[in-house]
Amino acid sequence: LSMPALDSFHPAIRRWFERRFPEGPTAPQEAGWPAIAEGRDTLIASPTGTGKTLSAFLVCIDRLARAREGFELTAEKKAVASPTEVIYVSPLKALAADIQQNLEGPLAEIREVARELGTPFPELRVALRTGDTSPSQRAAMLKKPPHLLVTTPESLYLMVTAERSREILRGVRTVIVDEIHAVARDKRGSHLALTLERLDALCRQRPVRIGLSATQRPIETVARFLVGA
Repeated sequence: LSMPALDSFHPAIRRWFERRFPEGPTAPQEAGWPAIAEGRDTLIASPTGTGKTLSAFLVCIDRLARAREGFELTAEKKAVASPTEVIYVSPLKALAADIQQNLEGPLAEIREVARELGTPFPELRVALRTGDTSPSQRAAMLKKPPHLLVTTPESLYLMVTAERSREILRGVRTVIVDEIHAVARDKRGSHLALTLERLDALCRQRPVRIGLSATQRPIETVARFLVGA
């Protein structure tokens, strides 16, 4: 089965996807990947089970992998490669933990495929930061920042506010807001909107925003909430 939507991906990611999903990309993946790759704010509205999460994450993983190929060479290059680039914001702590598992599993499988192909694929770190994260885990995260950070709106606010954690967020390029309908309607969403604006001001360049949800009504209002002013 030909999958032209995958042609631009790292060889290991492409082979992994072809094995894992032989029926090919879903509609939100085919439509979402090019928009995200072009650096456009993207709102994906599609039913549960249509691969929305992979629509958001796969381009980010591909970008991280390509930027870090060969970065195992020197400590200096490792330092350049280390800042957090992707933030996944979940309104639910339990969902955030689930996404961490769903990220680390595919990453391990992709690395295995890369070994089979004899293709370099860097180690990409995933970390979970919620209100339940212990002080020692938080300290370890600051010492060795993850490439992909999974968090909640409240914990992201604390990270953007605290001086030490702010520093690891300056290189963020993509923010994914999952179940965006659950926060767009109340004060929690207003709080998140302010945090995202503060993150914009903190980062070297404004991060691309990706919103995901099966339930978005009216979708134009949710889109305005996602992109801000």
